[in-house]
Amino acid sequence: MFDPATTALLRTVLDEVCESVSLAETGAHTHVASKILEAASRGNTSPEQLKQIGRQALSQAPTMWR
Repeated sequence: MFDPATTALLRTVLDEVCESVSLAETGAHTHVASKILEAASRGNTSPEQLKQIGRQALSQAPTMWR
């Protein structure tokens, strides 16, 4: 479990990375969120690195999710 500050950071990163993705496209949001959480659970809490990981996950998401 993450502390409140880290949780807020993760939410902010997810929102920024997925700002151009419809909220109805839950598959894409879920995929990006899982990759960001995976990185954070390994200790990566750099906002820029998390954004990069999230953007990469979004670009690799199946087109039916986007």
